Amino acid sequence: MERKEHHPWRKIGLLGYDPAYSLTPACDAVRTEERARGRATWAADIIRDGTTLLTRRPLVIDVGAAGKGYLVDIVSAILREAGVARFVVDAGGDLRQSGGPAIRVGLEHPFDPRLVIGVSNVKDRALCASAVTRRAWGDGLHHVLDARTGVPAREVVATWVVADDAALADGLATALFFTGAYRLAQTFRFAYVRMFADGRAEISHNFDGELFVRGCAR
Repeated sequence: MERKEHHPWRKIGLLGYDPAYSLTPACDAVRTEERARGRATWAADIIRDGTTLLTRRPLVIDVGAAGKGYLVDIVSAILREAGVARFVVDAGGDLRQSGGPAIRVGLEHPFDPRLVIGVSNVKDRALCASAVTRRAWGDGLHHVLDARTGVPAREVVATWVVADDAALADGLATALFFTGAYRLAQTFRFAYVRMFADGRAEISHNFDGELFVRGCAR
């Protein structure tokens, strides 16, 4: 019960990032009603049957964390089927490069778009980025939400992931806001950079690129 009092907004829609993009937090009455319903959990409300998810009650499942990356993969597949071997699909923060020499991509500073904190050399792979400043409104409200608490991320402010597929890179870029890279690396193959609120940056040993800010290798 104490946790509910500290974290009353369980859904991103209640914060104002709703289907209408009102960017206005829900009133107290709506939040109280939502708290009374209880928070949906994977263990209690979702049944996994292979690649199928069955829900025990009406739920909203947000696939935004990997949706744009998946679209990049679809466009890339269409180009390959059309015989195009050399291309760059850039969806604004999520891109995939194929054929030809590597491209150098700046890692945009999350708080100053005129600056980069480093560069990534991308060749025949995907690079996806996420930052708390891209879709932000109000005081500390943004779209990168911790599903366990319903509260926007605070410690990590930006991430960049390089992987074979854009959908995977996109999903991992969000996961790195809340999960240590060492845990994700037990299942997935990727390279990454992430920036913390205090200005530090973390870079994986296999990241093809460089940082211009103080950081540490992992």
